[in-house]
Amino acid sequence: MPTCPAPVRRLDADDVAELTTTAAELLALHGSATSPALLADLPAACARLGEPLRHRLRPVDTPDGLFVLRGLEIDDSDLGPTPGHWSTVGDAGALWDVVLLLVSTLMGTPIAWDGQQDGRFVHNIVPSPGHESEQTGASSSVLLTPHTEDAFHPGRAHLLLLCCMRNHDAIATTAAGVRLADLSDADVEQLKRPVAPILPDDAYEQARQFGGRPAPVPTLFETPEGLTMRYDPAYTPLEETDEAWREAYGRLGEELARVSVAVSLEPGDVLVVDNDLVVHGRVPFQARYDGTDRWLKRASVRVGKRPTRPAAENDEHGYGQAALTAWAA
Repeated sequence: MPTCPAPVRRLDADDVAELTTTAAELLALHGSATSPALLADLPAACARLGEPLRHRLRPVDTPDGLFVLRGLEIDDSDLGPTPGHWSTVGDAGALWDVVLLLVSTLMGTPIAWDGQQDGRFVHNIVPSPGHESEQTGASSSVLLTPHTEDAFHPGRAHLLLLCCMRNHDAIATTAAGVRLADLSDADVEQLKRPVAPILPDDAYEQARQFGGRPAPVPTLFETPEGLTMRYDPAYTPLEETDEAWREAYGRLGEELARVSVAVSLEPGDVLVVDNDLVVHGRVPFQARYDGTDRWLKRASVRVGKRPTRPAAENDEHGYGQAALTAWAA
């Protein structure tokens, strides 16, 4: 896997000052980054930001399907130790939660899930004892298999934002774009068939207990702009699929591995991933649990006027999970 930088979009000092000052004012006014009143105030706060900043953060498509937003300055000494679990984060890094929410709002509409991290709009991704080998953000010792974020759900985000708080060991996030993959027409046609379901991952305990019948979904689908993807092999049961489809699915995995890049984020970097074009994962690492481990904050964003996903998604049950929007919080 080549280690190469993603395209970079830079914030200048004025941009950073606008974002951090506005975030600090919102936090002081509402008291908490999780306050429903703060969430509801995000659109008005973003409207007060300068046009240059709003222009720089518009959700423009890139050929790669991802870019790094760079320029935020995070002081490691001000963060406190990396938490051992998302539930113990408390207010640590709360200013950056609000900054990430502002960035998300400038790009679209932040969403959350009632069944993940207590419905928070900003998730904390940290290695957690006892979860080392899972296929979730709390793992460490295994490769986090490249996947579409929340692939099991029809209401999944269009954009995924990963903001680096700490990464002393330069642990890489992996990314691979479907439009860079070299697939035959026959394989594409196979993978446009709805053959296998995608099940909820281990982070969604309620969804995994849902009693509804899993519905097969297509892995690939066409839009006017090109091929898009819905992919999570770690949670896709392949046992009852036909051989031709399985072989095409395997070749897709091989191609995604071939075109995959490793992006090592630095504190303050925000990796922006097009969730319809790019799968992401993470290389294995050895967690120390000493307060210095890798720490990311994650936000999910829906964007208006995006290419239409398959109409059949409108009939999916989503395993009983409801997406929450910040404005309704």
